[in-house]
Amino acid sequence: MKRLLFVIVIGALAWAGYWWAGATGTRTGYAVWFDARRAEGWVAEASEIAVRGFPNRFDTTLSDIRLADPETGWAWEAPFLQVFALSYRPNHVIATWPGQHLLATPTQKYEITNSEMQASVVLGAEGLLPLNRANLVADTLAITDEGGNTTAMTSLRLAVERVAETEATYQLGWAADNLAPARATRLRIDTGGQLPQTLSAFRADIEATFTRPWDRRALEQTRPQPTQVTVRLAKARWGDLELALAGRLDIDDQGRPSGRIDVKARNWREILHLARASGQIPDVLADQIETGLATLAQLSGNRQTLDVPLDFRGGRVFLGPVPIGRAPIIRLR
Repeated sequence: MKRLLFVIVIGALAWAGYWWAGATGTRTGYAVWFDARRAEGWVAEASEIAVRGFPNRFDTTLSDIRLADPETGWAWEAPFLQVFALSYRPNHVIATWPGQHLLATPTQKYEITNSEMQASVVLGAEGLLPLNRANLVADTLAITDEGGNTTAMTSLRLAVERVAETEATYQLGWAADNLAPARATRLRIDTGGQLPQTLSAFRADIEATFTRPWDRRALEQTRPQPTQVTVRLAKARWGDLELALAGRLDIDDQGRPSGRIDVKARNWREILHLARASGQIPDVLADQIETGLATLAQLSGNRQTLDVPLDFRGGRVFLGPVPIGRAPIIRLR
């Protein structure tokens, strides 16, 4: 009996030592990371780094966070960020954001509010901590820009998972419920107020290959760049209007896409009329486009539904043999 008690005591002391060493290492790791970012010219501040959760968890709270990378123009401020991990599985973390935080991009600043925002992240055990999979859930999410324009949704679900036996190919998906575009955006598209305030569907299933894995370097240095994007299905439904996309694009080292995206548009005339009314397409060009698309829709057997391929080549987008605009440059800053 005494021997058993001795073993239990030694085991408890050993576990306590393991937890203390792990908590100390976690706290030190965050502090070293902040120091390294400041040495690179970042603004990197946290008023406190606290680790709790003995005996089975490492619960880290970073308070009064300010991060800003002057090279890319991205910045983030929050009153806190909580990162939870089981002490016996430290590479699987749960991150919880506050109800209000600030995000700055190279072009705009945003205030983000939510009733809940939480992510589950599983990282590889290698030193660069490559991303294996992640899920993010945000409820009652609102994103407000500097002009006071707010995009809101009742919930947002994001998921990413590295495709097995690949180094840098990921399956990505998202779904937003009751997405309400900002008023300024809605008025640019729907000048007559014909559409409802919210989209009834906004979701996508995409597979993307990048120049390297998403790991610690993606935050500390530069972002991996996409080299191939396969859109299995992307879908948006706004009132009676419905748009669906599928196809594949290869992206060169300058960010120029080449390939084909098939577009299915239901009630496409209303979409075209909205584009005309908002001034996005000149009247003369809109008439020409409508005539051509009407012919294509008639050939498909359903005048209300349009199935057309968009070809990307030479830095332009083609509808059949007709160029309709410049192709977007796909680069991550």
